[in-house]
Amino acid sequence: MKRKTRVLAGAAVLVAVVAVVAIGAFGGSSGAQDEADDGATALASVEQGRLASRVSDTGTLGYAAQPDGTPYAVVNQASGVFTRLPSAGGEIGCGESLYRVDNDPVPLLCGGTPLYRPLDEGVSGPDARELNRNLVDLGYAKRSDLEGAQNEFGSTTADALAELQDDLGLEESGSLKPSDAVFLPGPLRITRVSATLGTTSQPGSPVAQATSTRRRVEVALDASEAGTVAVGDRARVTLPDNSTTAGKVTRIGTVVGGGSGSASGEDSESTSSTLPVYVKLERDNDAGAVDEAPVQVEITTDRVKDALSVPVTALLASAGGGYAVETVGDDGGRELVSVDLGAFDHANGLVQVTGSGLAAGDQVVIPAT
Repeated sequence: MKRKTRVLAGAAVLVAVVAVVAIGAFGGSSGAQDEADDGATALASVEQGRLASRVSDTGTLGYAAQPDGTPYAVVNQASGVFTRLPSAGGEIGCGESLYRVDNDPVPLLCGGTPLYRPLDEGVSGPDARELNRNLVDLGYAKRSDLEGAQNEFGSTTADALAELQDDLGLEESGSLKPSDAVFLPGPLRITRVSATLGTTSQPGSPVAQATSTRRRVEVALDASEAGTVAVGDRARVTLPDNSTTAGKVTRIGTVVGGGSGSASGEDSESTSSTLPVYVKLERDNDAGAVDEAPVQVEITTDRVKDALSVPVTALLASAGGGYAVETVGDDGGRELVSVDLGAFDHANGLVQVTGSGLAAGDQVVIPAT
């Protein structure tokens, strides 16, 4: 019931325009009949069947970063000289060299806890757990060897870490200092390099900014429409080459944005509030290497079986509240039928209606605007 309330609230923006039409329609049917005789109105059939509530808007295809949309910061902790830096647009996988200081690689290890202390035998905690997870995922240790000791830096961890260091061309110390690696969540895609090759690398200095390698679409939905969307809703994304791919809503922002026109008088645009909605693609490869490109996003917020539906433009708002549609009988006679509103398909301009005396196949008037 709460979700339906949100749908109706979001629909108010769409149907507000019908109030203007209703002033004439509810003042008597002769005016509407004259318009029909002049060909100024149109007729539409009441449809019955599955109705999907959808919202549609233009979004931007890019790469996922932190939950608030800001990029990850690659921060150096090694002292020396930068002898190799990543390139903007390059992708770095877990266990791969991220950059070099004094020609020693500083690898990327994947995890949410920064390396804040030396890790060697006897240490335990979430940072040791993340190191063990990397060593297992990279094939240097077996999960069974760490059974019951995932949070501990033991001999298995030391041996596996030494193998990784050997493959990277580092000293096989079997331990890890904060200057030896950078921990960040997941593989990275470099968006900006802030360090300069050949300069002194200071601990705590930024090296680069990055996103994840996962594709994501950000849509700034009208706040009323965003209120009908929920995390987990399915989405269809139309890419720049007009192909489509499936997606899913993963997050809805809470910071309201908006924009307004600068014109004055009759041509001025009203300010609208928007909320960012983030959609994850189910198949990243469908998007190729396209970045920061406009795409069309259609989000399905609800589905109703055997719904009677009419075009939103057929709705008439009554002065006392509520809505109605004007039906046309076989003999050309007209009747106003009160209706209750249900699910809205914003993308296709349809609305679910229920009302006594309304059936599939009935003809309803689309008033002139």
